[in-house]
Amino acid sequence: MPNAAQPLLRVRDLTVEFATDQGIVRAVDSVSFDLQAGETLGLVGESGCGKTVTGLSILGLIPSPPGRVVAGSIEFMGRDLTQLGEAELRRIRGSEISMIFQEPMTALNPVFRVGSQMMDVLRLHQGLSRRQAHSAAIEMLGKVGIPLPHKRVDDYPHQLSGGMRQRVMIAMALSCNPKLLVADEPTTALDVTTQAQVLEQILSLQQEFGMAMILVTHDLGVVAETCRQAVIMYCGSIIENAAVDTMFSQPRHPYTAGLLSSIPRVREKKVAELPVIPGMVPDLLHLPPGCRFADRCAKVHDRCRAEPPPLATTENIPGKVACYDPN
Repeated sequence: MPNAAQPLLRVRDLTVEFATDQGIVRAVDSVSFDLQAGETLGLVGESGCGKTVTGLSILGLIPSPPGRVVAGSIEFMGRDLTQLGEAELRRIRGSEISMIFQEPMTALNPVFRVGSQMMDVLRLHQGLSRRQAHSAAIEMLGKVGIPLPHKRVDDYPHQLSGGMRQRVMIAMALSCNPKLLVADEPTTALDVTTQAQVLEQILSLQQEFGMAMILVTHDLGVVAETCRQAVIMYCGSIIENAAVDTMFSQPRHPYTAGLLSSIPRVREKKVAELPVIPGMVPDLLHLPPGCRFADRCAKVHDRCRAEPPPLATTENIPGKVACYDPN
């Protein structure tokens, strides 16, 4: 079992590439972070920054070809997942590590009843009989807040609302009591009210099961409410890693500061222009030689354009930042 000296999850220098018609794209570049048992880490960034690929890599779900892990390690409870065979990874997926996917309608098989799909997971990993798995599926559907679970267990995915389908995904992910849950934008496709309900349900079940969670999101508001640690990604790399309280009170990287300032909030003026980060994200096929945020940064120096800053600790404030002139 992991202890204070050995995190539940230890990712070191993870690098993932994809082969495209235009060339090799490095979607994740030397990503490193730790996650302790029972804690929640927010993996934050805009679309295309590599956060979902990082989550999929942990479960060994990178499609190959065209993608592959080219370097680094992913140690889960002391075992390097990148060195395991497919059969052993299948035993870990769903039982010790589970994932809630971003779009439940594509993750659930449309031609099988939701109960049947849940039962397959329970029978595979828990060794339950068909009757036992059926009862366990109904119980889990009730735990995630689905009304009349004994009836809904026989529904097909298209018969459920978006919120109910996402709850089914949560029930399936947690049915085997995993030690780690990777939640990839679990509320993106839902309306605001349902988002709050589903997120509250996930957090409640996390406490009940005592599992660790990686929350993949672009919503800093959700991170502030749910996470203890936040990792900010940009163009496949981590540019800041710190405790959430520290990051929100004193962001060190200019990109993190820009993200926080662009959160909509009630302002004193009746009409206020929402701050934006100027410029565009660079093409992953043609990355600049130095800092990838340099062309959008107001504090850029010649050194920033010449060589990429390392992710390192800074004086006085805990956490790490990849910037030569942090705030």
